[in-house]
Amino acid sequence: MRLLADENIPLVEAFFSSFAGADAIRRLPGRAIDRAALGDAEVLLVRSVTPVGRDLLEGSAVTFVGTCTIGTDHLDLDYLREAGIAWASAPGCNARGVVDYVLGSVLTLAEDAGIDPATRRYGVLGAGEVGGRLLQVLRGLGWQVRVCDPPRLALEGDGDYIGLEELLDTCDVISLHTPLDASTHHLLDETRLARLRPGAWLINASRGAVVDNQALKALLARRDDVRAVLDVWEGEPLVDVELARHCRLATPHIAGYSLDGKLRGTEQIYRAFCAHQGERPEVELASLLPAPGLAEVVLGAGCDPRWALPMLCRAVYDPRRDDADFRRTLEGDEVARRAAFDTLRKHYPVRREIDGLTLRLTSGDDELRRLGEALGSRVIG
Repeated sequence: MRLLADENIPLVEAFFSSFAGADAIRRLPGRAIDRAALGDAEVLLVRSVTPVGRDLLEGSAVTFVGTCTIGTDHLDLDYLREAGIAWASAPGCNARGVVDYVLGSVLTLAEDAGIDPATRRYGVLGAGEVGGRLLQVLRGLGWQVRVCDPPRLALEGDGDYIGLEELLDTCDVISLHTPLDASTHHLLDETRLARLRPGAWLINASRGAVVDNQALKALLARRDDVRAVLDVWEGEPLVDVELARHCRLATPHIAGYSLDGKLRGTEQIYRAFCAHQGERPEVELASLLPAPGLAEVVLGAGCDPRWALPMLCRAVYDPRRDDADFRRTLEGDEVARRAAFDTLRKHYPVRREIDGLTLRLTSGDDELRRLGEALGSRVIG
């Protein structure tokens, strides 16, 4: 069996060698995967940068497509079903990494403003794998959170869900976690962006086109009270430089790029392929995960939880580093900027997740315990 995979998918050989020997596994940059590159591959593994549809697959030998990502907007699912090509995605694989990104962004914005992040009201748009986990963490911290998820509102009734306009009108922080489809393209258009509250923070770590980027650029140019954090962009890998310069944090689509998340994505596609083949999985991710560089933090008596929160989050991940790396690539011509965007993703440094951290308390402080549990860390003491 011959397999072609995006070069940025980790552990392909470790998971798939029982199906395709080392000499039958090929790697290419995701944007270089085209019809000619497929050759006689029967299995195709991609990430979000590779459009997969009729133009790529018609007449090929591919019988299975796996995307090691949460989103599927780059897959033409109607064509895959029509052609009888099995497919799988990896829902939730990088959800925790995105949550860590949002937490780090909020802490940066709160520090800039000189305010306690607990005093803001948070609005989460999309309550799926990522948004649902973010809701759990924010509510565990005791912060005020409201959620908008139109499909779930229609399915489940009012419940905890509110409409988008109410979310924009009543929340100080808007975090976007919706898939991209016809109903969400430019969901935040000029009219809706204008509804952002004074001093609002807008964080988009979903898909670039969920927000009308030109309308957002115009808004940020005339409203210096609004702060934006963008990890995703219309036109990737070519980013609107002027828009990026208006953003407080700008990063190259890496919100979910934790090592754990990427490895989980490969494992999920491996398990889906095993099911497709009628085989039992033989490889376990637990045996392949490296130990974290920072495994444990000890907090003593008198530790202020308001200091502990940013310390713990930033000890594991701080998005300001990614922002600085990205801004250094915003000079030069379009060819250079496109290449730099992909290079940052290809050579992304190892990053772990906050819920992999053990928190040891020497004082038995209940508030610190609640903080650690809200972050998902293992709390001892």
